Parts: sequence; C-alpha cells; structure tokens
Amino acid sequence: MEIWHPFTQHGLNEDIIEIDTSYDEFLITKSGEKIIDGISSWWVNTLGHKNPNISKAIKNETGKLHQIIFAGFVHNPAKNVAKNLSKFLPNDYSHIFFSDSGSTSVEVALKMAVGYHFNNGKNKSKIVAMEHSYHGDTFGGMSSGARSVFNEPYTKMLFDVEHIPYPAPGKEEITIDVYKKLLQKEGDKISAIILEPLVLGSGGMFFYKPFVIEELYKLSKEYDVIFALDEVMTGFGRTGTMFAFNQTNIIPDIICLSKGLTGGSIPLAATVCKKEIYDAYLSNDKAKMFFHSSSYTANPIACAAANANLEIWQNTDVLADVKRINNFYHSQFERFKNHPVQNIRALGDIFAFEVEHSGNNYTSNTGTKLYNFYRKNGILLRPLGNTIYVMPPYCIKEESLNKIFDTVEASLQKCL
Repeated sequence: MEIWHPFTQHGLNEDIIEIDTSYDEFLITKSGEKIIDGISSWWVNTLGHKNPNISKAIKNETGKLHQIIFAGFVHNPAKNVAKNLSKFLPNDYSHIFFSDSGSTSVEVALKMAVGYHFNNGKNKSKIVAMEHSYHGDTFGGMSSGARSVFNEPYTKMLFDVEHIPYPAPGKEEITIDVYKKLLQKEGDKISAIILEPLVLGSGGMFFYKPFVIEELYKLSKEYDVIFALDEVMTGFGRTGTMFAFNQTNIIPDIICLSKGLTGGSIPLAATVCKKEIYDAYLSNDKAKMFFHSSSYTANPIACAAANANLEIWQNTDVLADVKRINNFYHSQFERFKNHPVQNIRALGDIFAFEVEHSGNNYTSNTGTKLYNFYRKNGILLRPLGNTIYVMPPYCIKEESLNKIFDTVEASLQKCL
C-alpha cells in the first residue's frame, strides 16, 4: 500500500523526502542531509524539534495512561492543561473543550456558538468570516474559509457563510462598514463571526491592524453575535505576543488553539469559551448537552506534552526569541528592495513578501520552482502562490536564518 500525502500532486512525481530524525530547527534525512525547517513543519513547531522537556513528559506519560474515554472520566494531565493554560488567559474564560486538531477546534467553536443561541431559544445560525480566510479542511472549516481551489469540488456541500472583505492597509473602514451593514440587515440571524486574528495564514500571510478586531467585536456585541478567534496558527507567540488577541483591548468569546499547544510535538487542540456559552448547555435536560466528541479527546500523552510546553512558557522568556527573530527580519528588508518583490512585511516570527508579476495562484509554477530551489539548497519553505514566507521554530540560530535569507535572495535571481 502506498502513502497518499497531503497537499501533494503525486502525478508530478515530486520527490518525497524521508526524514530519519530531527532537532531544534533541523530535519535530518535518511541519507544524513540536514534541512533547515523554515516553516516550523506547517507552523506547528514553536520551541524546536524534539524539545527535551516535552519529549521527557511524553515518555513518562506513556507509562501511566494511553487513551481513556473522556465522557464521564477525567485524568490529571487534562486537569493540568486547564489549570496551566488559565495562567495565560483572562479570567473571563471558564471552560476548555478538548479535540485533536485545528480544524476540529474550529468545528467545536462553530457548534458551540450555534447551539448557544439554539438553547437560548434563538434561531441564529448564520456564520460570518473574512475574505481569504482559512479555518481547516473539515466541512465547517471549509465553509468558513474562502472559496478557492482548496475546496472547489465541495462547493455545493458547504453551508452558506457571509464573507466580509479583508481589511487591507488603508481599507480597514470598508471592512468595518460592510460588517456593520450586514448586522443591520441580518443581525437577528447571525450566530457568530470567526476570524484569524492579525494574520490570514494560508490565504497569503496577509496582515491587518488590531483595531479592526476591536471594532468588529464591538459591533458583534451590539447584535448578540458570538466573537470567535481562530488562534490555531497565531497562538503561542507567532505574532509577538502569547496570543494575537493580546494586542487588542478585547476578550473574544471563544478561542481555538492547536499547533503550538504541545510545542508542535503531538496532536492536541482546545476550544476555550466564556461562562455564558457553557451555561447555555447546563441543564437538567439531557437534550441540551453539547453533542460533540472525538475518540481521542484529551489524550493523556498529548496533554502531558502540552503541560511540558506550558511549563516552558511559564519559566522561560520564549518571546525574547521571537523578538530576536523579528529584529533579524527587519535587518533584512533592505536586501530585497532591488528585487521584483512587493509588500515586504514582518510580524513576530512571520516574514513574508509577494513576488511581482507571477499571480497569486496557489497552483502556479512559480511556487513549485521556488520550493524545489529551496529544497535543493537544504531549506524547507513552501510558498503560498506568489507569497514567500518564513516562520521558523523560535530556537533557530542566526546562522540558519542567514542561510534561509541568502537562499531566498538567490531564488529571486535564479528562478524568476
């Protein structure tokens, strides 16, 4: 039986590289080649590959518990995740619901929001999201995300979602005004708005200002709309703060977490909500319970990894490394100004720009040519259409950063 890889067109006979081991920012192939992981293996790995503290916690927990049913049962690793995560969140959050991936954390959030209104006797089931957004590959996530080549075959199967414009620099008020008019027209039908805060990831690493989130939140509260933030990618330091919403003056009703929750070591996700959402399901009527689960809810081994990760965050200034990386990014802006690129930008651990005149098409040959060039030079970067971006583990050394940026500059000279 052959392996079918994600986001891979096997008909193009692209190389599949076998990785034997890893550490820090490096992936080591079976043949011994060292590859710099410039995208944290799809944004999950925050602290570096094979972090010793997290590895030790995983090993220790395997001798105690593997998966146990989480309906009617609990275990210390899950209780400790709730306690330890609370140290980084406002007291407004009362409950955590575990799942196993970013996509499922979004599904949970959407179901929580719609069920909240249903249990309160309101028929509010419409969802609002942002243009260019991406919230995963399950059906709720695809429905909330932008309509694109990612989900085109399933368009007729997706539920209707209202998409407000991306608040591009100088056009923020347009987005706010569109949302305001939408609420005035259909606020009695809208259940929730879900957003990627500050950065639209898979849509092209598009940045936007914190005040937009604040204004959309204020409008949502006027119309009893649940305000949910998908912090799956932006959480755990990616934007320069623990969570992206920390750069605003609001506290969302729901936040979705995964990727960096375990430091990128093992799958785990959490959907965290305010008390009023939980209370809408609290009843002596069994029919009002939250009907959702996954077989591996709150896996003890994954929870142990999350606790080790959160302990590192509590005892170490992780954000100092994010700031160090961001300072390096800004020192590199000048080197690209004479190349055919535009919109050079950096936020926290994320650096990005667009290659001019190549079209923002995920399936374009430009991205493939660049990917192959980076790969042949010992760098893992996966351009999003004509968007080149870097998002490494926070432990990355300056030598590796220099090699990434030297290779990116060389790619602009040799591949375009």
